[in-house]
Amino acid sequence: MSTPREPDFRRSCGRGDLPRLLYRLGRQGGSGVLTLAAPTSRPEVYVLRRGAAVCGEGEPARRAVSARLARSVAEPALVVSFDGGVTAYPPGAGHQVDLAGWVRSHLEAQLDAALADRMVRELAGVRLALRPELAPEPLDEADRRIAAALAEPRRLDEIWPLARVPRFRLLAFLHFARAAGALAAPEPRATRIAPRMAIDPRRRAAFRLLEIDDAADAETVKRAYRRLARALHPDLQPEADDQRRRLLERRFAEVAAAYEVLVER
Repeated sequence: MSTPREPDFRRSCGRGDLPRLLYRLGRQGGSGVLTLAAPTSRPEVYVLRRGAAVCGEGEPARRAVSARLARSVAEPALVVSFDGGVTAYPPGAGHQVDLAGWVRSHLEAQLDAALADRMVRELAGVRLALRPELAPEPLDEADRRIAAALAEPRRLDEIWPLARVPRFRLLAFLHFARAAGALAAPEPRATRIAPRMAIDPRRRAAFRLLEIDDAADAETVKRAYRRLARALHPDLQPEADDQRRRLLERRFAEVAAAYEVLVER
């Protein structure tokens, strides 16, 4: 079955734009000549065949193409042009680097503990879903479970039990999908409140006391409680006078009660 021709284009890319473009070319099977021109270096030229960059034979040639792509992705500014529809391929066209697969590997390798923690904070309460036209081809059964969990908009705390994968594995997938443009745009904040939270005054008041969004997940609730507990526990402020201690005791009791409301089963 033939792949639709990717249209020609020429555009400027900032940092973070190129992975999205490469992933789209790979996922949609683009064929043609791709040129990546940075202001301070020679242009990098790639012949693409059905979403893959043609390279020489052997693993060293594949690593060389991967290294060139990584250097281009790291550039703060690029001019990217694509001449689609090329039908003649150079010798060695059977040896290729799949662009969609390369983008996924490159982005997932970026995840570390700090980025993982930041993602949990950023995505707390956000309903996430894969864009069907850009959803990655599953690599294994874990990928299939993640994709199934992301078939409709869900929060992180809803995705984890459905995907049944380690936390780091799921966050690596989400980092890749978000950076590659494969995640649908999140719903507006006003529409992301779970119905039972929106109609339960006790839970709504508890979220306000913990100073977090109504759609916050369990991890966000725990972090907010610990932060406020450290700030309000009277024993952690020995210099406070009697009036201040009474105020801290009252506020600490309110925060503890709010936490109990949100973690009750």
